[in-house]
Amino acid sequence: MLYLLASHSDVFGPLRLFQYITFRTASSIVFALTLSIVMGPLFIRTLQSFSASQLAGREGLDMHEHKQGTPTMGGVLVVAVLSLTMLLFGNFSNRYIPMMLLMTIGLAAVGFIDDFLKLTKNPKGLSSKQKLLGQIFISGAVACALYIHPVESARLWMLEAVGVHHGTAITVPFFKDVLIELSWLYVPFVILVIVGTSNAVNLTDGLDGLAAGSALASAVALAGLAYLIGNIKFSTYLNVAYVRDAGELCVFLGALVGALLGFLWFNAHPAEIFMGDTGSLALGGIIGTVAIIIKQELLLLIIGGVFVAEALSVILQVASFRLRGKRIFLMAPLHHHFEKKGWAESKVIVRFWIMSFIFTMMALASLKLR
Repeated sequence: MLYLLASHSDVFGPLRLFQYITFRTASSIVFALTLSIVMGPLFIRTLQSFSASQLAGREGLDMHEHKQGTPTMGGVLVVAVLSLTMLLFGNFSNRYIPMMLLMTIGLAAVGFIDDFLKLTKNPKGLSSKQKLLGQIFISGAVACALYIHPVESARLWMLEAVGVHHGTAITVPFFKDVLIELSWLYVPFVILVIVGTSNAVNLTDGLDGLAAGSALASAVALAGLAYLIGNIKFSTYLNVAYVRDAGELCVFLGALVGALLGFLWFNAHPAEIFMGDTGSLALGGIIGTVAIIIKQELLLLIIGGVFVAEALSVILQVASFRLRGKRIFLMAPLHHHFEKKGWAESKVIVRFWIMSFIFTMMALASLKLR
């Protein structure tokens, strides 16, 4: 809304500020943070009045029994604040913004149904198959949209003459001129990235503030990358693919950063509210989709290093138990392993946050290692 008003800045000159991505990004952070903190207490009381609370700790984790009764579905607050902030500061003429919002709301809806069923009818919520089908449907829509109307990248345009289609090629970290052409495999690849990231964040959401803090680190890194990659001068200097209109994603991620900071105000240990699948599925979808749009799909393995480690710990644990009848970790996902080793919950959380920011710094440093 404010971006549209800025186009009529001849009426009120200071509105011109809202034409700048940097100003709208900073404003979206402050607005989303403030809105989250203001709305948080009322939202928590509302959830408590509807008995939308954690039912029990996970089996084998007696130290989490005290969390029973803590309100969940806090992801509704994150998504609502993010959406309201974008309505105010977003440029909806940029095709990536409506796509990001629809994808976020779609995955949040899948998580909401799962959380709602857990609280009302079925303690297990949606089955794994039902949840996966919902994620595939939403991510498939994004994949088809990007395949039909592909991302426009300057570096890839220059290679069209040798037969590389700019919409279905992915870049490789640490190599400035290496591209992998996927052709029709691009659609399943995009689905894999979004669904995989969504589930990885979901697995990480097991301790107070762990998923939110780790996602915050990833969002900051992706916002920086989106700004650089969306600016042809910076992208040329750094030898990365320039993606037209990608800079607007910086505003979207700024709104997410503010919403997550505000949510952490209440979700930090000891948590007053939990994120639930409503938030974790949507957060993972955002991280994965942004990485795809800015052509940093493989770099996402570094940016989301904590999420990758959490997901791998579950995969390895299940595979080892089925093949050898033995477990690798005391408990999976990885954060529960360290709890079982005697680490205090707050120590696990802070150390994982530290690792998250180390991974993001590594990812940003890779821009010069080309």
